[in-house]
Amino acid sequence: MALKDMEIRALQPRERIYKKADERGLYIEVHPSGSKLWRFKYGYLGKDKRLAFGRYPEVTLAEARQKRDEARQKLRDGIDPLAERKREKLMAHYKAANTFGDVAREYIQKMVAEGRAENTTAKTEWLLEQLRPLCSQPIAELKPIDVLAALKRIEAKGKLETARRCRSFAGRVFRFGVATGRAEGDPTSLLRGALITPKTTHHAAILDPAAFGELLRAIDAYPGHRITRLAAQISPHVMARPGEIRQAEWAEIDFVNSVWRIPATRMKMRRPHSIPLSRQVKAYLSELYELTGPDGYIFPAFHTSRRPLSENTVNQAFRRMGYADGEVTAHGLRTTASTLLNESGKWNPDAIERSLAHADKDAVRGTYNRGAYWDERVAMHQWWSDYLDELRDGPAGEHVPAAPTPCRDSLRSIALRSSRKKVRAG
Repeated sequence: MALKDMEIRALQPRERIYKKADERGLYIEVHPSGSKLWRFKYGYLGKDKRLAFGRYPEVTLAEARQKRDEARQKLRDGIDPLAERKREKLMAHYKAANTFGDVAREYIQKMVAEGRAENTTAKTEWLLEQLRPLCSQPIAELKPIDVLAALKRIEAKGKLETARRCRSFAGRVFRFGVATGRAEGDPTSLLRGALITPKTTHHAAILDPAAFGELLRAIDAYPGHRITRLAAQISPHVMARPGEIRQAEWAEIDFVNSVWRIPATRMKMRRPHSIPLSRQVKAYLSELYELTGPDGYIFPAFHTSRRPLSENTVNQAFRRMGYADGEVTAHGLRTTASTLLNESGKWNPDAIERSLAHADKDAVRGTYNRGAYWDERVAMHQWWSDYLDELRDGPAGEHVPAAPTPCRDSLRSIALRSSRKKVRAG
């Protein structure tokens, strides 16, 4: 006969565990301690099994019968309710051990293993720090509103671009979670349009040739550290990104063939890049060679040779020269080169783009162009360095910097000394 709630309350403990049956496999166990526990007995594939439903009175008689009916429905559907419960528990533990932070850190480790630039992985770690409210939550349970709340918190501080970058990074983490079986989807895909779009800002650059000549004279007269001055002197000539310049190593420089070969791991587009070295750049490198060669970073930090020059060193030098942040930046030197080279009408725009290491939107065309225009680029880089000398010297030749001192006792110094003579003769 079916149990009644009054009967269950009246059950008293005995020396041993005993049972009182309800209906259709449901019963209650009474323990010597006084605990009353719900159990459901059923058969599956010829075996007797038991399923626990919790403690009375936390689980009422009506709730226990509802759980029994749900279990019986699963049995009718061919599902073992006990095995399903074990799977659910394992999944709960699995989700708890796979938080957004866990998956994000694993994704960053994957980036490191793939050879991504140290600067790139450092930025992703910084983005993860901005998303700290999400880090302790199971990635599979995060909803769009959870991610939006974290992004809005960043946006409220006025960091619009940071919020945008965090959304992009979170999307990559969720997609990695899906690929590795720990997330069911990417909730950031539903957040398009939810954040304030930051205004596009371009790197400050000087585009007037005469004004750029003034900047070159200011760089030559810079009274600060020699390595900083040389970094600022070389930057306009090579057209490389600031990070590529400051992390350059002597092993990448081929003086004999006049080329700087940057490995793919340090390039933004993850493909190797070669830059022709003009006579002027080789002369600057000659002076640097005496300071920092022959191994390691070309532009090491002032306090240790194991790290490159700081990210903002050249920009800070521009500020000391009297140029405001909105007037010129190290990255803006690339804009100057692109603008003036294109305006000269002397060079194929594709050759200019290759020297700037810009990606071609057409993948097939980009693959072809990767190795094309080398001869034209060699001529263009020398023309560009000569043109910069003209701008620097001014209309009346008012400023000519002293030639750098050559390296001694090396094959490199012989080639550089010859190049320097040609510069002086020019």
